[in-house]
Amino acid sequence: MRDFDLDRLEQRVEDLLRLLERLRDENASLRASQQHLVTERAELIEKTELARSKVEAMVARLKSMEEQL
Repeated sequence: MRDFDLDRLEQRVEDLLRLLERLRDENASLRASQQHLVTERAELIEKTELARSKVEAMVARLKSMEEQL
């Protein structure tokens, strides 16, 4: 009986260690993915601001051209 309990405990510990390793790998993958998304978001915000700036400059030029007519 005691050996059986010890075997079960050993198996459970091994299962938990495998689970721990899997969760660590998954966590590292999720952190890498999150960092990639944060970087991508920052790049998109920068591109959006650049586009907004260009559109505003074009509108200003169009208004200026319109006033000259």
